[in-house]
Amino acid sequence: MARTSYASQKTRLEKEKAKIEKQLQTLQAKQRKPVITSIVRSMRDYGITPEEISAVFDRKSVSRSAAAPRKAASGAKRVIPPKYRHPDTKAEWTGRGKPPRWVSDAEASGISRDTFLIDKAA
Repeated sequence: MARTSYASQKTRLEKEKAKIEKQLQTLQAKQRKPVITSIVRSMRDYGITPEEISAVFDRKSVSRSAAAPRKAASGAKRVIPPKYRHPDTKAEWTGRGKPPRWVSDAEASGISRDTFLIDKAA
């Protein structure tokens, strides 16, 4: 059996890779054509112009980058003020997440959650 050198194997594999990449590009082009046809048909049906699409596309790409969530430099989380307070124990709850036992127990006994609302005027 003949021994092949590293260089010849590499050359052969690079040729195969180029051939496969070309096949992938051809396949992708075939898949894109019906999608583009469908988009153009919908644009004609609804009277949408390419300029309208471009304007919306540009606006969304700008707003996405501008509205990208930014992490606080200090890593601090925003403090949520409490919305409910138990009158006896003074335990507080923000109203987010699973309700604490004192809220669940009160609701089970027929007491409205609104009873525990903190008066913002005070």
